[in-house]
Amino acid sequence: MSELNDIQSLLNIMARLRDPQHGCPWDLQQDFASIAPYTVEEAYEVADAIDRNDLADLKDELGDLLLQVVFHAQMASEQGAFDFGDVVASISGKMIRRHPHIFADTAVDGAADVSANWEAIKRAERAAKGEQDSSALAGISRGLPEWQRATKLQARAARTGFDWPDATPVLDKLREEVDEVQAELAAAPGEDRQARLQEEIGDVLFVCANLARHAKVDVGSALRLANHKFERRFRAMEALAQAQGGSMDGLDLDQQEALWQAVKQQEKGGA
Repeated sequence: MSELNDIQSLLNIMARLRDPQHGCPWDLQQDFASIAPYTVEEAYEVADAIDRNDLADLKDELGDLLLQVVFHAQMASEQGAFDFGDVVASISGKMIRRHPHIFADTAVDGAADVSANWEAIKRAERAAKGEQDSSALAGISRGLPEWQRATKLQARAARTGFDWPDATPVLDKLREEVDEVQAELAAAPGEDRQARLQEEIGDVLFVCANLARHAKVDVGSALRLANHKFERRFRAMEALAQAQGGSMDGLDLDQQEALWQAVKQQEKGGA
């Protein structure tokens, strides 16, 4: 077997795990659909390691993500569809094709030109495949996390001029959408109330994504930071409750809120 830092070594390991006679029972049970959630999860683990600036963990998480690519390629190879080499050839060709300012003689003036060329080349690729969708929104994957898809939809629409001029009117729109949620919450219950609430809350989230885009804030990163902050503070609340001889579930909401405020004050004071 090749050295462990050789990609062929990893391909050999995956092939052995999927060997019909002597492979791993769990690996043999998997298919594209069952592995897909792990692929998405590993991508988020990579993003988390980057957020934490943990390069040692990033090395491991990138390996886990690479394994997902190898796993999918192995299953495709077994079906005679494509193999890992085809995956490498596909992305290599795409990178060369989409960087004509590097690998050909196209002139660009900054990153904005690169992005514009990239999108134009993608449209040409879709047309070459026979895709008939000529919308500015064509090609945005439905498999993206919805917050990311919302941002992409908004950014594509903005290229046609359909966009707010800056963040201020987006804030006004957000207040309007929140008012509509409040109105639904105050309305008499009905058969379609949950559907209406889902729609109105969806509008709020969509506008929040738009606000982040105008503020040049990545929605996913912002939400990860908010999640981390909530988890940190809640765990600190639990520690305070325990230090006082109790537990969170033994406190009423006012007492829990007092702990929350105490934790916030500790953070502000650097305690």
